[in-house]
Amino acid sequence: MNTPIPHAAPQTAAWYFDVISPFSYLALGEIEQLARTMTIVYRPVLFAALLEHWKHLGPAEIPPKRIHTYRLCIFEAKRRGISFRFPPFHPFNPLRALRLIAALDAAPRAVRTVMDKIWRDGLDLSSEENWQATCAALGLDVASANALVDAPEAKAKLRANTDAAIAAGLFGVPTLEICDELFWGADALPMARAYLENPDLFKSGELLRVATLGASSSRAPTAGAKGHAQTQG
Repeated sequence: MNTPIPHAAPQTAAWYFDVISPFSYLALGEIEQLARTMTIVYRPVLFAALLEHWKHLGPAEIPPKRIHTYRLCIFEAKRRGISFRFPPFHPFNPLRALRLIAALDAAPRAVRTVMDKIWRDGLDLSSEENWQATCAALGLDVASANALVDAPEAKAKLRANTDAAIAAGLFGVPTLEICDELFWGADALPMARAYLENPDLFKSGELLRVATLGASSSRAPTAGAKGHAQTQG
């Protein structure tokens, strides 16, 4: 009987994030640690485009969920020992910050600098004073930063990242993509590490079975679904 040869641990991954996401900030430190042992490509995306693709509401768009989410983020940050403060407005428009990060090739230092300004310092980057401070921390003057943001290349990079995320099946941020597996959320990173240690993790037992688990009822018909939807009360 031949013994199966275990797969080698993956050496590269992609991390999709949006600066609008507090959970992206909570995950950032773990991503930085993981990047010491493997290559991780940072990919800024527009979370709103993922929501639009899947026809979802964001957590901040459901009033009771919004409060719960904000409290959970504050609690988790404190539990993890992360300095954390919400900016004065949320949701906010993340496009300028995302395009600047994209223009800087999503360099880890640039990502950390921008995210710290928003989520550690609680700054509103739509304020010109705060934008200037963020640009200075990146070693840029405002005019140079704005030119990068407005350049077609930055917009194209952000759009390409977002399109790639949708094509890969992403539905939320942050998501770590390893091979073809997606690990969504800061709380999925322990599972991602387990997968790195054992790339066959999802190929046996319950982790394999649930990948093809059927549904006996649905609130709405889905593409290719047989039968008809039933309303769940």
